[in-house]
Amino acid sequence: MSPGAPAAVPECEEAPVRPTIGSTIRKPGAPVTEQPRTLHDLETPALLLDRDILGRNLMRMRSHLQALGVALRPHVKTTKSIDIAQLALTGFEPRITVSTLHEADYFLQHGLTDMVYAVGIAPGKLRHAAALIRRGAELTLILDNLSAARAVIEAAEGEQVTYSVLIELDVDGHRGGVRPDSDSLLKIATLLDGRPGIELRGVMTHAGGSYDCRSEDEIRAMAERERAGAVLAAERLRAAGMAAPMVSVGSTPTALFATDLRGVTEVRAGVYMLFDLVMAGLGVCRATDIAASVLVCVIGHNEERGWIITDGGWMALSRDRGTAKQAVDQGFGLVRDHAGESLPDDLLVASVNQEHGIVGRRDGGQIDPARYPVGTLLRILPNHACATTAQHQRFQVLDGDGRIVAVWPRINGW
Repeated sequence: MSPGAPAAVPECEEAPVRPTIGSTIRKPGAPVTEQPRTLHDLETPALLLDRDILGRNLMRMRSHLQALGVALRPHVKTTKSIDIAQLALTGFEPRITVSTLHEADYFLQHGLTDMVYAVGIAPGKLRHAAALIRRGAELTLILDNLSAARAVIEAAEGEQVTYSVLIELDVDGHRGGVRPDSDSLLKIATLLDGRPGIELRGVMTHAGGSYDCRSEDEIRAMAERERAGAVLAAERLRAAGMAAPMVSVGSTPTALFATDLRGVTEVRAGVYMLFDLVMAGLGVCRATDIAASVLVCVIGHNEERGWIITDGGWMALSRDRGTAKQAVDQGFGLVRDHAGESLPDDLLVASVNQEHGIVGRRDGGQIDPARYPVGTLLRILPNHACATTAQHQRFQVLDGDGRIVAVWPRINGW
């Protein structure tokens, strides 16, 4: 995709503010310290985290769910950081949601035991899950079919552990799960209920369809659809004589726009901690609420095509194009100055190679290379926080004045 191509010409998001470019230049040969204190000390690309914005995002979710009287089980897949997880759990019981068993290993090592592994269980992972349980994890698995249920039953006998299980529901036709009103729900539950080594805990769902909503009213309607479907499924299990103590729902949009969570025992959400351009495009947040960004450095120009070349390619930003389906297409990321402020040229990352980012004007016009000399530091706001942060091993944590005050490790992989 090149600047000026149809897919990269959305509406301008914010009124531009001209930055002070000169202060962003890294001096040639400047040493990179072991404990960087300013952005100029960092080797780019680097993952930045604004501590103050993170705190506001966490408080927003905390206040909203506490007002609705429901527990939070934060999804740690977005940040994969014990430092952030501990902040997110303030005011709530210490329970989390993970997307990999590697995450479960990591957070168990840091003292968090109550976890929902919110991906349909694969038979080949049951031995790993059993090892976690023997080490003290209160790990709950999810499944949505009889084959997986039979595999869990067989593994429970062989591993001599008790697997806790939730049945995954499909409330919006988005991906996996069984319909709340389906016969499959009761068939799976009946197979699991009362089996040695199995604890049927209830139901869970994720309204991923909320990412396709186009208004706040649509998100609110999706939140109610999510709640009603999960509660219906739990009530059907109870009416059939089976326990369903857990009714777990969650996505960042529905969690923040829900007005009624009666019958729900917990909410799972993760992107709200950092937010991203997809969430901004949905109207769930503003661009100024995005807590994570990638610091990149200008390494050259293509004056004929009106491009700035940076060292932030898809290895640093990811290939996620989640905003392409939205009213405003943000390319591979929205470009800000080194302090996170808007730029006068309204720049976005128009295309990426492995280690190169091609930055151009949204309207495809020319850029004065003198504005962005080699060495200029820029920040890229991500389309999808989970995908972008997954490219990095640590957060460089910034205070309100843009100083690096901490380095928070994160994990990746499986």
